[in-house]
Amino acid sequence: MITSMTGFGRYEAEKDGIKITVEIKSVNHRYLDINMHIPRRFSRFDSDVRKTLQKYMSRGKVDVGISFRDDALEASGLKYNKELAEKYMEYFSEMAEEFGIENDITVSKLGQLQEIFKMEDTENDEEMLNALIIEAVEKAAEAFKETRAREGEALKNDLLGKLDTMLANVDEVEKRYPEIINEYRQKLLDKLAEVKADTSVDEGRLAAELVIYSDKLCTDEETVRLRNHILTMRKTLENGGEVGRRLDFIAQEMNREANTILSKANDFRTSEIGIAMKTDIEKIREQIQNIE
Repeated sequence: MITSMTGFGRYEAEKDGIKITVEIKSVNHRYLDINMHIPRRFSRFDSDVRKTLQKYMSRGKVDVGISFRDDALEASGLKYNKELAEKYMEYFSEMAEEFGIENDITVSKLGQLQEIFKMEDTENDEEMLNALIIEAVEKAAEAFKETRAREGEALKNDLLGKLDTMLANVDEVEKRYPEIINEYRQKLLDKLAEVKADTSVDEGRLAAELVIYSDKLCTDEETVRLRNHILTMRKTLENGGEVGRRLDFIAQEMNREANTILSKANDFRTSEIGIAMKTDIEKIREQIQNIE
């Protein structure tokens, strides 16, 4: 199976009034780069979340968002620090009197001060929260992997179509080569006929000229290698797996052979085919960048 590096997955896990929502999205990247967006109180679970995610992906720039909602704050351990609030109020009164300013503190402002309200998980809460977070991460990662697989299949089919077109173009280059040589031979004969109409043609010299010309234009080695690269890429796509880097290397080799064919082309039709092949290879290379 071919997997794209672009994907999205989302899942909500809920237990005892606590809801954990996980969203995963990714784009292509040379390596695996996981960026976590997680509430500070869950930072202790960061390592477990990363280990879980690595089971589902090996490459890509991945953004992971984890949000938390508790419909039963008291049950979850919300604590009001009355002693600290009293201490704050005492100091505010002293400040107002000392500086001759109004003490405009309100309940809402007081509640925003550090440590007035805080969450204190019980021993059982940490284990439960960890299990709930991992459940949500796994389910979101499964959905994420499914979207990657669907896009990967579409990429695979498109690439196979382009490879079929390239094979047809390689066939045409090979077919066109002997036609070019025959056309050149006829041009030589026509020129000789114009200059030496009543003189017999020196077949040995004509053959030597044709050999030099054919060697200069010969692309047999390039077409054989290009065909092999195309077939290797096709087989790699059909076998599937984490093949993005391998496909990228094959595409570079394909481009090298297509460049050589184009540089040797001394024929309009062959040049057209060479340009078409290079265009397809460039499209293939762009699409391969998104394969895991």
